[in-house]
Amino acid sequence: MAKKGQEEEVSKIILGRVSNSLAMGVVGIPNVGKSTLFNLLTKLQVPAENFPFCTIEPNEARVSVPDERYDWLCNFHKPASKVPAALQVTDIAGLIKGASTGEGLGNAFLSHINAVDGIFHVLRIFEDEDITHVDGSIDPVRDLETITEELFLKDIEFATKARDAKNRFARTDKKIKAEVDIMDKVIELLNQRKLVRFQPWKVNEVEVVNSMLLLTAKPVVYLINMSEEDYIKKKSRWLGKIKAWVDAHGGESVIPFCASLESKLAGMDPEDAKKYCAEKGVTSNISKIIRVGYAALDLINFFTCGSDEVKAWTIRRYTKAPQAAGVIHTDFERGFICAEVMAYEDFKSLGSEAAVKAAGKYKQQGKTYVVQDADIIFFKFNTAGLKK
Repeated sequence: MAKKGQEEEVSKIILGRVSNSLAMGVVGIPNVGKSTLFNLLTKLQVPAENFPFCTIEPNEARVSVPDERYDWLCNFHKPASKVPAALQVTDIAGLIKGASTGEGLGNAFLSHINAVDGIFHVLRIFEDEDITHVDGSIDPVRDLETITEELFLKDIEFATKARDAKNRFARTDKKIKAEVDIMDKVIELLNQRKLVRFQPWKVNEVEVVNSMLLLTAKPVVYLINMSEEDYIKKKSRWLGKIKAWVDAHGGESVIPFCASLESKLAGMDPEDAKKYCAEKGVTSNISKIIRVGYAALDLINFFTCGSDEVKAWTIRRYTKAPQAAGVIHTDFERGFICAEVMAYEDFKSLGSEAAVKAAGKYKQQGKTYVVQDADIIFFKFNTAGLKK
């Protein structure tokens, strides 16, 4: 049986597509380091054979999510096949002021943002005379305001059109009238420049809000591209100002990094890169960027383990056991009987499945069980007698 606390967790509101296959888009003003970051990520792509029937477009990368728990399980089982969790990342061309009205091919770029589920917002604070800034000077707070305003303007346009299309049927249909009322609430909030993702939506409002696919409903991770000198010093006059702006607009994750340093490290032998970082007193933040992006989408993973394969399966947080089973195969969900579960930490500390069972920590969970991050699961199912 699921614990009461787990049942309460399920009621938590999550905006966005109901899917375990979600993507982060790399967004920002031109010449801030977006493509450099994306090129670094593409070098970490998971081999395509791990995702049959999926086509990876040139502007998309499916990168493995660094996870010490997965690494430990692989080392323990030494399986024939290893499949890590993955995060899809999409490179989106630069936005400029006026994008919401078509400036700089803005409508196409904004539609690309609409197609992803979260945003890596890259900000430039490095000076370089050879890399021009579209607005002529470095001011990341101005850039933040520019991008955010364009997202608001596009959302207002889209929400107004969606509301108007429904409104003509509202007088004769109570359900549509209720939807229009929610859309009016969304438009009012957008006009007040309130980010949709931080509003206290009620359960009955979420379906309507999600149907609108609003840009300001998507989670954002702010990535600050610094010069190598400033990154090593961990200082810049802009860091505090950016943090203050982000805190005033929801307080999401802020990660400093140096694209030029990361490119340099990526071109080195791993041992040389490790030595260089030790000498400079720095660490690469690419792994952190991937992990935080994964978490921003409310993604977690569970493991299936054995000598044949160790695999990390991606699911949305608060997913129940039958739906998690369905990620492996639809028959697992259709014929779900139970999930045999042990926590990763219990398995690691006790050293074997037999020891976990002996300690009474190997549990059979039913349909209401909410899968926890890093659960190790064996699903039992039976499709005999079920209609195809």
